[in-house]
Amino acid sequence: MKNLSRRARISTGAAALAVVGAAAFGTVTANASAPAAVAADSVTAGSVTAGSVTAGSVAAGATTTSTHLTIDAATRAARAALDAAEAEHQRVTVAVVDRNGNTIVTLRGDGAGPQSYESAERKAFTAVSWNAPTSELAGRLEQTPHLKDIPGTLFLGGGVPVTARNAPIAGIGVAGAPSGTLDEKYARAGAAGLSR
Repeated sequence: MKNLSRRARISTGAAALAVVGAAAFGTVTANASAPAAVAADSVTAGSVTAGSVTAGSVAAGATTTSTHLTIDAATRAARAALDAAEAEHQRVTVAVVDRNGNTIVTLRGDGAGPQSYESAERKAFTAVSWNAPTSELAGRLEQTPHLKDIPGTLFLGGGVPVTARNAPIAGIGVAGAPSGTLDEKYARAGAAGLSR
């Protein structure tokens, strides 16, 4: 290398780097595409076999089925609750949550206060979690005051559970009226809307 000019050494080094880089890129590209597609004949009723590993098969009796409100039913319940409140000139927010406390639909009525959105969701969550109206649960705080410390709950009137086959499947929460009694009246109107 001593006899080569500086320009020749740089050119030779650059060429060597290009070859190493191309080889490395080819290896990375080959490895990135290495997992071949699963052959159609290795796919069987609900499971995919890749080598000796089977994914997706579950033993009989290892699953359960739960009942959920449809989005249409949840919307109908929320609309019925909001209509009942608006008929009495109350500005409320209505939330419907599923059995797991996940919000399905929330309707914020015209002029409802900003605090009503979260309050409605928390009342619905509380009602479905304990399968009881939140006004009833508020009374339990006298014996067990630490219930109110459970995240996501709100022990004020305005939440009612929705049940199917004696199990809670949803909660309806209403917030924004001057009292929890009124909020709960509208939540019950929403639950009644599901039977129409």
